[in-house]
Amino acid sequence: MFLKRIELQGDRTLPFHTYPFSIPAIKNIGQLDLTNKVTFFVGENGTGKSTLLEAIADKAGFNTAGGGRNNYYDVPASESALGDYIRLSWMPKATNGFFLRAESFYNFATHIDSVGAQGAYGGRSLHHQSHGESFFSLFLNRFKGNAIYLLDEPEAALSPQRQLSLLRILHDLEVAGDSQFIIATHSPILLGYPNAVILSFDDEKIQEIDYEMTEHYQITSYFLQHRKKFLQEIFRDS
Repeated sequence: MFLKRIELQGDRTLPFHTYPFSIPAIKNIGQLDLTNKVTFFVGENGTGKSTLLEAIADKAGFNTAGGGRNNYYDVPASESALGDYIRLSWMPKATNGFFLRAESFYNFATHIDSVGAQGAYGGRSLHHQSHGESFFSLFLNRFKGNAIYLLDEPEAALSPQRQLSLLRILHDLEVAGDSQFIIATHSPILLGYPNAVILSFDDEKIQEIDYEMTEHYQITSYFLQHRKKFLQEIFRDS
């Protein structure tokens, strides 16, 4: 464990009428304790998961467009709106790690090509691999021990089988004892990682919930067990 606590800075006047404090879960962060090496952020789109993850990356010194401390490139609108208003408590502070931002991964791949660092990712340009292959090249080649990894929707490019393979990578690094993961996801496969803490952003405050209580699990489970009935309900008025 590296990152132990996230809290809004109480010594500042927060602009609660403006973004990102217009998001209820962000406005109500208060103090958020992290107690597990693997933590998931879940919730509907717009509930603040990515906003908080990006702010953590900003305070950790990672490129908020995606990357680590030594990846210097710019992507429009990648600046953190929340980073200046939170305080992180480390024990000890992580200096190694990576922020995966799925929506700007193309720009990260272009940056890697521009600095000639393809060798660090399996010897092939990330642009010369499929989207899923390039994500997995990152996981296999960049993810090492003694680091914190912040992943924003890593399932975006991964097949179900690749998601299971990512779970194995998380497991191997966690068992080694010196890596921490904070992951914003909609994937019921990833959320099934054993003994992880799942933090929901849905009910105007961030709170821990069980895997079976996540909407991701419940909807997926119901659909798989009652597919025909589920689809009939959806298409009833069409």
